[in-house]
Amino acid sequence: MAGSLAARAETEAPPDASPVAPVHEVPRARSPYIVSPVYDWAFFLLPPLLALGLGIAISGTAFSNASFRFFGQEKTGAGLLVGSIIHAHLVAVFFRSHGNPAIFRLYPLRFVLVPVLAWAAIRGSVVMAAAATVLATFWDVWHSGLQTFGFARIYDRNRGNPPESARRLDYWLNHLLYAGPILAGATMLDHFQSFEAFGDVGLPWLASVPARMTATHRAWTLGVLGVGTAFLAFYVVASLRLARRRHPPSFHKVFLLVTTGACSIYTWGFNSWGEAFFIMNLTHAVQYLALVWAQERGRILERVRHRSVVLALALFLVPVLAYGVGAELLDPDLESLYALTLVVSLMHFWYDGFIWSVARKQV
Repeated sequence: MAGSLAARAETEAPPDASPVAPVHEVPRARSPYIVSPVYDWAFFLLPPLLALGLGIAISGTAFSNASFRFFGQEKTGAGLLVGSIIHAHLVAVFFRSHGNPAIFRLYPLRFVLVPVLAWAAIRGSVVMAAAATVLATFWDVWHSGLQTFGFARIYDRNRGNPPESARRLDYWLNHLLYAGPILAGATMLDHFQSFEAFGDVGLPWLASVPARMTATHRAWTLGVLGVGTAFLAFYVVASLRLARRRHPPSFHKVFLLVTTGACSIYTWGFNSWGEAFFIMNLTHAVQYLALVWAQERGRILERVRHRSVVLALALFLVPVLAYGVGAELLDPDLESLYALTLVVSLMHFWYDGFIWSVARKQV
């Protein structure tokens, strides 16, 4: 997502790309929004707050706590919902990779051979399967911070700021706001438990990582608080200096960073309502699906010969949601299919980083 959004923020030409507009023409102002006011507020800007409200609303309810068996799997309503949406957004990247002929032709080996080799490695080695599980867990954290970073960069670009203005500051701020509360907060152990899989493959040192992280959690918390506080103070000072140089930050960028950061700190850090994974993953997945639809809508409409936007939307949502539900209900003992879901996750993180860099060169 860093590539998807930040690349677009850096390279799109303004509406009037000529150095000097004719006297009789008034240069068009760039919209502050990525798609439109209603679309941006509904799917990019408000999801952190809406997901937080929904998470609080379902906390302690039967929807969140009552288990039931569905297709042989023990699930809760909340777990089935968010798990399906998570898997759906992971597979949606293939609309950008394999579904875009112009991009697919540039790197066919990356899109065909690499997934096959990754699946073979995961399926053929229990050590690789354990490593892939851990890699997917922490690559997801990195990837999620970059998604908000990308949105922030576009909103700042739309405000009229130079692409390089505060870029590095935004980059580290988003990682701090997303990963910091995980390291310092109540959900730290939940993220590191994936290392326990190494205990089943004869690697006890790696399997002991969760216990060692728990033993040193206080030090991690103090470190994140110290470094984070200093960085936030530096970020505010730097932003004020940029504003004095006539580069004030976009309101939409500030709103997104403040709400996403506050939501991350409150949920990952404290998990007061016990719905941190539901809230943060729902936010990320909804934003991503909405972005892919906004980018691919025209291409999908061409495939249905512009008969209906509803038909095009169904062509996009039905396959990804069907995969999402199927992957969430998959029995882990079906090792070949489980390996496939890991490959989809890893390819999502990788493809989403470089596909948009390719697209940037096509702008």
